[in-house]
Amino acid sequence: MKRSFVQKKLSLKLNKTKDIHQHLVDRCKTGDHEAQLQIYNLYYKAMYNTSYRIVNDTAEAEDVMQNSFLEAFRKLPKFRGDSTFGAWLKRIVINNSIDAAKKKKPYISLEAQPVDVIDNQQANEEDVEINVQRIKQAIKSLPDDYRVVLTLNLLEGYDHEEISQILNISNNSSRTRFHRAKKKLLQILEEQTEPTVNSKNQRP
Repeated sequence: MKRSFVQKKLSLKLNKTKDIHQHLVDRCKTGDHEAQLQIYNLYYKAMYNTSYRIVNDTAEAEDVMQNSFLEAFRKLPKFRGDSTFGAWLKRIVINNSIDAAKKKKPYISLEAQPVDVIDNQQANEEDVEINVQRIKQAIKSLPDDYRVVLTLNLLEGYDHEEISQILNISNNSSRTRFHRAKKKLLQILEEQTEPTVNSKNQRP
């Protein structure tokens, strides 16, 4: 019996999402330390970067990353493979990073602050010519609520439904924080750009 087009497409999608490191994950489940080291070497840089974007501290990000690997290896028998191991590990890192950020200092919510929400068309990002490093530095200077939502959406690729589950907030709150974070980020970038433009205009 021939498979339908939909069945073939679904099968192709499932094959694409198959974990390419499944053989290492299976070995890790048996307590294979060599496999655990290989998994660590494959993922530690990406997991550190993910944590650092949230906790905004190098030493804290390192601790979170190390502890998250230990937690992942400990919980590995419960890993059902509904997602790739990397996605599952990243969720552990993000949750631990958010917990660490909350413990480090009060996690003040900005929901009630009177900041106007702007839509995508109002934010004229195309007019702000900056490099990637300046964007990252500007994101680091955002308040915690804004930085975390912006990081999860723009840098980690989570949608607002997923973010609302991670942060235990409503979908609408996630979207509101995201738009406010974008507005604040653009303000910071524009403030950084203005001195450069003025200095060029003042040249004889």
